[in-house]
Amino acid sequence: MLYYLFDFLERQYDFFGAGVFQYISFRAGAATFLSLLISTIYGKKIINYLRKKQIGEDIRDLGLSGQLSKKGTPTMGGIIIILSILIPTLLFAKLDNIYVLLLIVTLVGLGFIGFIDDYLKISKKNKEGLSGKFKIVGQISIGLVVGVTLYYNSNVVVQERVLLGEEDRIAYLQKNERNVVVNKIQKRGEAPYYAVSYKTTKTNLPFFKNNEFDYDLLNVFGTDWFEALIYIGMVIFIITAVSNGANITDGLDGLAAGTSGIIGLTLAIFAYLSGNIIFSDYLNIMYIPNLGEVVIFATAFAGACAGFLWYNSFPAQVFMGDTGSLSLGGVIAVIAICVRKELMIPILCGIFFAENLSVILQVAYFKYQKKKRGLEYAQQHRLFLMAPLHHHYQKKGYHESKIVVRFWIIGILLAIFSLVTLKLR
Repeated sequence: MLYYLFDFLERQYDFFGAGVFQYISFRAGAATFLSLLISTIYGKKIINYLRKKQIGEDIRDLGLSGQLSKKGTPTMGGIIIILSILIPTLLFAKLDNIYVLLLIVTLVGLGFIGFIDDYLKISKKNKEGLSGKFKIVGQISIGLVVGVTLYYNSNVVVQERVLLGEEDRIAYLQKNERNVVVNKIQKRGEAPYYAVSYKTTKTNLPFFKNNEFDYDLLNVFGTDWFEALIYIGMVIFIITAVSNGANITDGLDGLAAGTSGIIGLTLAIFAYLSGNIIFSDYLNIMYIPNLGEVVIFATAFAGACAGFLWYNSFPAQVFMGDTGSLSLGGVIAVIAICVRKELMIPILCGIFFAENLSVILQVAYFKYQKKKRGLEYAQQHRLFLMAPLHHHYQKKGYHESKIVVRFWIIGILLAIFSLVTLKLR
């Protein structure tokens, strides 16, 4: 909203300083600062309200050190994160940007699903909360909206610079891609070139020189509807998997919020580079017009996670609950898909991936041993002392704050490695 106000003031009245709102770097910094203020200052008021309404976590005894002392700690703290992202985004981002709109829908939609889950846990005193199938249906519905929009919306395109004399490249794109638009660009002091925009299901492939992978390669039937089915199915799977990964990771004070903040900041860098025609050309990655606005959302996301840690770090004064964890994971997935770095998720979101994998392996190993050697043997010989992975280390005697900080360090290393892949091919 402020962007449009100051844009109007600059154009109509040449208002002093209004032009600074044209810069993504300024608006991203302002969004980060405001999200930190909201989460730290107003977060306390929300926590007090939750405590007043006796919206506290009902802890199930798993035999973990210090676990029962957390009983009654306010939950639904994800509301703090959602507001701290939403308000700066509404103030500083361009609200007609398709990527920003999709991220807002994901944030609010998955946050609402998580809110219902948390509410049922508290009101019904039932640790299970919302039925798993209803939660999955909600995640799939959000994924469907995002996937259909990204595939069909005319504003979701990539752009190439094609020099004069390379018209055969344009002919190739017109033959193989959808909605190809060609504009001749002539800038003072530069050679003229063609800016070719087109819709594509291509994404960046890490570690390879020709670093593009096209989901259309999986289209064995060669029809548009099957290509759409593959792409939209991929989007649904990634959003569901990452949001569940963040949900599983939210088991220790500060673990999910800190890890998500690291990932969010990394994705902000990716979005800035892919949304800038100079940097994308230098790094040989796709230039995605209008993607720069995602930087505002992603930095507000990182700021909200950092601010939430003020109250969520050990010992936690509030838990984010499914309200926060589902929305955090979903937003991370959508940003990664928008910047076409979804194939990087197993690395960048390595903590989420490991937590998810530990649960899958634990269940699979237990079923295998139960079938082969019986229930008693399976109960006594587990792959991990307890799943998810962070509980395994708790069982080994590590203090939860040590586990969280070490997971953060691993998350930072994975983020750095993800950024290095821009040139590591």
